[in-house]
Amino acid sequence: QLQLVESGGGLVQPGGSLRLSCAASGVSLDRYTICWFRQAPGKGREGVSFITTSNGKTDYADSVKERFTISGDNAKNTVYLQMNMLKPEETAVYYCAVTDWPRGTFVLDHPGSYAEWGQGIQVTVSS
Repeated sequence: QLQLVESGGGLVQPGGSLRLSCAASGVSLDRYTICWFRQAPGKGREGVSFITTSNGKTDYADSVKERFTISGDNAKNTVYLQMNMLKPEETAVYYCAVTDWPRGTFVLDHPGSYAEWGQGIQVTVSS
């Protein structure tokens, strides 16, 4: 059974960096598309970045392009999200989620496309 565990969150000052990890157990991630979502208080869940580890294809929300980088380590069965130049409005709970639907057959940034989720991890950007 697939289990996802996020780590690496915490408190960071505006302009700072964090690297989130999403470690999977139970199945290999190399046949999935993995998405990082975030949910700020009182807001809906927003897709941030996506990777299909089998071919390395990535996508990013416009708001994080040039600042965030998603990557995967198949040997460690882990996906990372490097977040640079963080802004206070990016304070949220960050989740990783996976789908094994063939890429192109689902809406990439829709939470309903993803069947398995981690528990989420808090990222707070504040001085």
